Amino acid sequence: MKRWISALLVLGLVSLGILGAYVLQKRRAAEDVRGSSTEEFVVTEEPADEPPPPPPPKPGKQEAKLEVVWPTYGYDAERQRVGPFGLRPPFRRVWTFRARNLLEFPPAIAYGRLYFSNNSGMMFAVNAQTGKRAWKKPIGRCVAASPAVHDHTVFQAFLNRPPCNSERNAGRLEGEVIAFAAGFGKVRWRTRLGPTESSPLVANGLVYVGDWRGRVYALDEITGRVRWTFQGEGRVKGAISLSGNRLYAATYKGYLYALDPTAGKLIWRTKSQDRLGGRGQFYSTPALAYGRVYIGS
Repeated sequence: MKRWISALLVLGLVSLGILGAYVLQKRRAAEDVRGSSTEEFVVTEEPADEPPPPPPPKPGKQEAKLEVVWPTYGYDAERQRVGPFGLRPPFRRVWTFRARNLLEFPPAIAYGRLYFSNNSGMMFAVNAQTGKRAWKKPIGRCVAASPAVHDHTVFQAFLNRPPCNSERNAGRLEGEVIAFAAGFGKVRWRTRLGPTESSPLVANGLVYVGDWRGRVYALDEITGRVRWTFQGEGRVKGAISLSGNRLYAATYKGYLYALDPTAGKLIWRTKSQDRLGGRGQFYSTPALAYGRVYIGS
């Protein structure tokens, strides 16, 4: 009898040890990847102690009207969120524009105007100097994305019609990508797809977005026609990123894809690390730099 009790105690201790090791491994699963500016990357030059260069001269009024200052969410195709501007605090408020509803994402800035949509689907163009409205267009769809501006056209992704957080009949909900003329807001084309909160990316004559149905789309920049689609696993909520000849898209089921931007073919796929409580979900947009993809889950 004592032998059986001893054996059970030993078995219990071993089981607890295995369980503890499993929990510890899961908790530290992400610690096996480390990075720094000196270990992973080649240091090309020592940081300078000199003060930063002065900001570039302000463009004239005519130059400002012609300039695309901030064309897309994250500034560029790599979504690095860094612009070549000499802005320095302290700042002061110059004007205020009331959009009458939630403004969740920042505007695109081009041709002397800010372009954005509020959460009730009202698309605005606002004078960057005065805050005066240049035009508005009621679309009536929910919005959780920034527009993109290219070649005097504004591209905006729209979700379903209100209620905005509705999951009822989610498989039948529809969204749109709409192209507006930057000057007066005329609709140039509109393409139906699943609800999309993916800030558009314009490159290679195409407009790239993802949707709740797990698809990545390449739409013709001029006509809005679907050139290709890629089916992923889980909703594509963030924006699509591009570096060189690869597109990067992530899904809410924790998958990250690298795609051929011309045909949508899969180059590789990876997933977030399994942790206690499940795998991380990708809501954010991939940022690309130093030959790597950075994304939060």
